[in-house]
Amino acid sequence: MSEIAIRVEKLGKRYSIGKRERYHALRDTLSDALSAPFRWLRHGGSANGNGAPEHIWALRDISFEVPRGEVVGIVGRNGAGKSTLLKVLSRITEPTEGRAEIHGRVGSLLEVGTGFHPELTGRENVYLNGAILGMHKAEIARKFDEIVAFAEIEKFIDTPVKHYSSGMYMRLAFAVAAHLDTDILIVDEVLAVGDAEFQKKCLGKMSDISRGGRTVLFVSHNLSAVRSLCGTGILLENGELHGRGPIHNVIGEYSHGLARRNGSGMHSQTLGPTLRLGRLKIDPSPVTTGEPLSLTIQLVPRSVTSVKEIALLLYSEYGARVAVLDLRQHGLRNLILDDEPFEFQVHIRRLPLVEGKYRLGFYIATSEHADDYLDVAVLTVRAAESHNGIVPYPADCRGYLDLGFSVEAEVAMQVRR
Repeated sequence: MSEIAIRVEKLGKRYSIGKRERYHALRDTLSDALSAPFRWLRHGGSANGNGAPEHIWALRDISFEVPRGEVVGIVGRNGAGKSTLLKVLSRITEPTEGRAEIHGRVGSLLEVGTGFHPELTGRENVYLNGAILGMHKAEIARKFDEIVAFAEIEKFIDTPVKHYSSGMYMRLAFAVAAHLDTDILIVDEVLAVGDAEFQKKCLGKMSDISRGGRTVLFVSHNLSAVRSLCGTGILLENGELHGRGPIHNVIGEYSHGLARRNGSGMHSQTLGPTLRLGRLKIDPSPVTTGEPLSLTIQLVPRSVTSVKEIALLLYSEYGARVAVLDLRQHGLRNLILDDEPFEFQVHIRRLPLVEGKYRLGFYIATSEHADDYLDVAVLTVRAAESHNGIVPYPADCRGYLDLGFSVEAEVAMQVRR
């Protein structure tokens, strides 16, 4: 068997803006080819009637190799092309150009319940997924009890999965992907759903898989998990490959890129189908531990948009959630935004963070869409002056919060006998 598990050469994926990809029969292909010159002349040689581009490249000119048994973390901002790359490697979508060679059976966990049939029971879906992966019924049966025990759904294994909660879906989907005998495991944001105990269980299982010599591709915004599980990394930016090497180098390059974007105070980013972030200004930048901080945020609607919820998300440099500022508490809820930009300020009276770099993002819920938008900007915090001449512990030993406190003590007299 080849020593290379995955080989990608000049891979590209192009999507049509505002259109769904459809199945093309031979008849459609011949018809399109014959009519293309006439469409081109009718539109004056442009892509469409108004000259606007019709396509967007989600991936462009991606090339890399993954040796067998390597655990690779794929990092990048929202929209960088991470999920598209995994869908191409999982054979869910076809590339527009280039090629991807996969050597071995692939198990994928890309979205909650991917590959499950809602009308089938959990038991039937386990066997269905195994069959799709090319496994024999006897192979699946040997692993069945272990899969059900890991997913913790023994009582519901014979219930149709359409009645499962999202957490039950995720537990069973991960258990199937992780326990069946695949050569390559592809996982996209498995830690986005589920409680802390389940996430810990998933990380432990993935660590076991990596030590067992299987190839793993892992996408997560939790950079602490990526750093602990992966030996090498791939950095994607705007659909292009921007880094490849040891995981600590890739994460460092990713963090530096976010910091560079933070310099101008402009952070234009899409926040769903009808909304984008016009700018996010941090004042002061950097900020000192214990000092005030102000954020100026501008939202720009593409059309009339009903914004139901806004929350500001604060993460550590490696992806651990530090705080959530629920802006509904201060009146920012059920907003109707029209054609004009909407700007507001968030004031923090005393920032209690230990020095270091933190990642800022948003949770936005509109009437059409709700999602987290991470890595919008980087907040740099510098240390305050030490008190009483005491040299503080290193920042990485002190957690995230610098809490103000005082100490009162009484010295008891001990009488010697």
